[in-house]
Parts: sequence; C-alpha cells; structure tokens
Amino acid sequence: MIQQTVDGVSFRMVQAHDFSFLARFGRVFRVLDDQDSGNLCFGLAGERGRLFLKFAGAQTARAGVSPEDAVENLRAAARVARDLAHPRLLPLLWAGEIGGGYAAVFPWTDAVCMGRMYPEQRAAFFALPLDARLRVEDDLIDFLLCTHARGYVAVDFYDGSVLYDRAAGHALFCDVDLFARKPFVNRMGRLWGSSRFMAPEEFALGAQIDERTNVYLAGCMAFALAGDERDRTRETWQAGEALYRVASRAAAPERETRYPTLSSLRADWLRACVEEGF
Repeated sequence: MIQQTVDGVSFRMVQAHDFSFLARFGRVFRVLDDQDSGNLCFGLAGERGRLFLKFAGAQTARAGVSPEDAVENLRAAARVARDLAHPRLLPLLWAGEIGGGYAAVFPWTDAVCMGRMYPEQRAAFFALPLDARLRVEDDLIDFLLCTHARGYVAVDFYDGSVLYDRAAGHALFCDVDLFARKPFVNRMGRLWGSSRFMAPEEFALGAQIDERTNVYLAGCMAFALAGDERDRTRETWQAGEALYRVASRAAAPERETRYPTLSSLRADWLRACVEEGF
C-alpha cells in the first residue's frame, strides 16, 4: 500500500496512477478511497463549480474487483444514470474514457448522507424533523415508480444512497450503479447490497427480483427514516399507527403479504400521512 497525493490531498493506492487529467475538471479538495467498487471518488473545484468525479481503472486500496472490471461496471453505471434521469437523482454531467480508465462526473452536493459510513452526516440527517424525513420516503417511492416505468428494478440501494439537501428541502439519491433491467432473476444467491434493506428473495438463487422486491425496500427505508430498520418494532417507531401499518405491510418477509405494486403502496402511504397530519 502506498500514499499518493494530488493537489495536496493524500489517499491510499496499491499502485501509483497518473491523475494529471483531473486538472481539466478542477483542483482536488477531497478524495474518497474506501470504495470496494474499485472506483476512486474526487471532489474537484474549478471554473465549472464543484464536481464529484468517479474514476475506475486504477489499482485502488479496497477494490473488490479488477481495474478492468471496475471500468466496465462504471461504464454500465453511466448508462443506468442516463436512463434513470430524475429530479431527485444526482445528474450525470459527463462520462467517458480518460486517464487510462473511465470517469463519470456529477455535480458536487453538500447534502447530508443518511448512511452509517458517515457518522457526522448521519447525525445531521437524523436531526431533521420527522416530517422532513417522511418526505424522503415520499421522494423514494416516486423515484422507484419512475425506475419501474423505465424498465428497471432497484438493486444495492440502501441508506448510503440517500442524501438530504437542507437548503433545497428535498431528498437526493445517488449510486444507482447496479439497478438492473427487468426481468431480473437472482443468479448470485446473495445479491449486492446491505442486508438491512434486502428482501428475502435477494438471498435466494433463482428468485425473481421485481416490483414487490422494491416495495420491501421502500418499507425498510420507512423504518430507517422513522424507526429502526433492524427490528421494526412499534416501540422505536416515531410516527403514528397508520403509517406503521403501511410500513409493516410493505416490509413483510412474505412476498404475497406485501403491497403488490409501488402505486398501491404510495396511495396508502399518502393517505396515512394525511391522517396523521404530515
């Protein structure tokens, strides 16, 4: 393992790489080098404002795949980001081959992340009032509806994919790299993702991964936002009984017990929000 430095910012690498191409996007002010995807993520400031750049093709510190596979995965992820363009999804500004690898460029955001890997940001996220966190669930269901309308199913979506822009007052989503085209069958056994947000079929070889799977995801996220996604008890739930019943049905382990569609989930969720005064 070595330390490499660009623009005075140091980060870990297995092998040094030429990052001189970054200068065309701006000056590095932050590097995220802890990704098992094989990507390095750079915060850059320049004439076009602040940018977030993912780069694949280097020998990174924690890569779980080869640089070649990381490039192919990021190339595929750029296609998904274009297909799923949505007001709540961080927009892809540019993607292409560069610097001996492949890069995807997004706007930098100061939105706070819900994910457990960023404790300070997570604390700021959960300092938000309950009604703001419940609106994140509204935004997520709408985004998942858009995902399905465009022929995709959400895979590897978890709290680390959820941001909140406090200035704008709405959610932002990121890291949709592994969203898959429908129909999608589980050919791995345990799919990618956080087990806290994964339906039982995401652990079952040969299982269909579909809209009911993403209903489960939305239910788990509701518990993460307003309770505890690990035990889902009424005691940890911060909203009322009506919303608890909706979240519990959505996150039911048995597929046939869940809402059959995201639309039916949204209808009951919004009805319960009105009933409880949110």
